[in-house]
Amino acid sequence: MTHEEALSFANGWAAAWNRVDIDGVADHFAPDAELTSPLAARLAGTPTIRGRERIRQYWRQAYGDVTAPRLTLEAAAWVAELSRLIVWWRAELPGGTTRACEHMDFDDAGRVVRAETYYGAPRD
Repeated sequence: MTHEEALSFANGWAAAWNRVDIDGVADHFAPDAELTSPLAARLAGTPTIRGRERIRQYWRQAYGDVTAPRLTLEAAAWVAELSRLIVWWRAELPGGTTRACEHMDFDDAGRVVRAETYYGAPRD
């Protein structure tokens, strides 16, 4: 993946979340992908969800009632040596403003194989 392709992916990823297109986001994951998140620990009882279909189910549970997240992609960076995309985003969710940094590792086919999200405090 090139730097430009990675940034295009980040923008498409944010647009899919703003449409609440959970299938569109999940379809970018490899079948055996892993997703780690503090929210998963709380909702699923484990911080790491394994497998694209389980990730899809988790996101439906976590974001199924969200209709307009107003996710803003604040920044994105591509680390070619690691095949890693790092995104910083902010979203207006029913529980309030959420800010996060998320990294996604890609395989040679351009699918996400690992993702991890770190949540931070909202800015004033």
